[in-house]
Amino acid sequence: MALLEVRDLHTSFFTDAGEVRAVNGVSFDLDHGKVLGIVGESGSGKSVTAYSIMQILAGTGKIVSGSIKYDGRELVGAGEDVMKDIRGNNPSLLFQDPMTSLNPTYTIGRQLMEAIMLHTDRNKEQAWERAVEMLKLVNVNSPEKRMKQYPYEFSGGMRQRVMIAMALACEPDILIADEPTTALDVTIQAGILELMKDIQKKMGMAIIMITHDLGVVAQLCDEVIVMYAGSICEQGTENEIFYNPCHEYTKGLMRSIPTVDSDGSRLEPITGTPIDLLNMPEGCPFAPRCDAAMKICLTKKCKRIQINDMHQAACWVNVKKAAEEGRLDGLTAAMSETEREEALDK
Repeated sequence: MALLEVRDLHTSFFTDAGEVRAVNGVSFDLDHGKVLGIVGESGSGKSVTAYSIMQILAGTGKIVSGSIKYDGRELVGAGEDVMKDIRGNNPSLLFQDPMTSLNPTYTIGRQLMEAIMLHTDRNKEQAWERAVEMLKLVNVNSPEKRMKQYPYEFSGGMRQRVMIAMALACEPDILIADEPTTALDVTIQAGILELMKDIQKKMGMAIIMITHDLGVVAQLCDEVIVMYAGSICEQGTENEIFYNPCHEYTKGLMRSIPTVDSDGSRLEPITGTPIDLLNMPEGCPFAPRCDAAMKICLTKKCKRIQINDMHQAACWVNVKKAAEEGRLDGLTAAMSETEREEALDK
């Protein structure tokens, strides 16, 4: 059984302008000790998916439907008392900006100890020892001295290490990291990623790494989910996504990555702007920005198709390619004859 099972998750924000459908039918599993990357541009729904799992949505946000099971236990509708017990003890969330997560008026030690005493039965002395131990684990120098300092006395990279220590202090089996290296320079980012990789191996925990940076995914993740407009457009192992992308959005992301042998040529950006989540189209949400879009892309959303045992993609271009290669039946067994015909009609 998977440690975390998310099935057909729909999360919306209800505003004066209408319903913003931020997450639309997301499903995935997370196994013990695995690292799952969720990739997408701003507004793709990746962070809202994480906040839905932890149920810390803004006041206007609501899980409309779907299921989230942690270790076989249903979390949707479980209630705030249950979620308070689960947060921190089991799944733990590492936020994007440590300076806005840490209280500037309290010492680092006080904040670490507060988290430990809240989620465990340790007393004050034991919490101090655990906090120092965690600072050592994340390679913070002179941890006893650092415990008495304030967040402003730490660099950005050191503050992020403190946040990692806080997230791991209660030994969670899932760490959800929401773009933890975005505000850091490249050198510090590399150090944080190496630290997370090392700690993950030592503790054997699972990680959900939320990022817009494919370089982060390549360094850390076993499996990758690519999101666009609140939906999963492609999912597979890290090798499959990088070396055999099968959704036009993923291909666009790959083309925008600078390479060592690019010989000075210009990068290819994805043209157009993200879809308006207040007015979702009937068809593929990426179709208005897609150079390979066909008629059916504008009217019908493609289901996720099994490319192979380790790879799925929701793109009609795969259906057309399969027909040209004579393997249409195996790839589109779940589709109607009309849908197959429409997919082949440009």
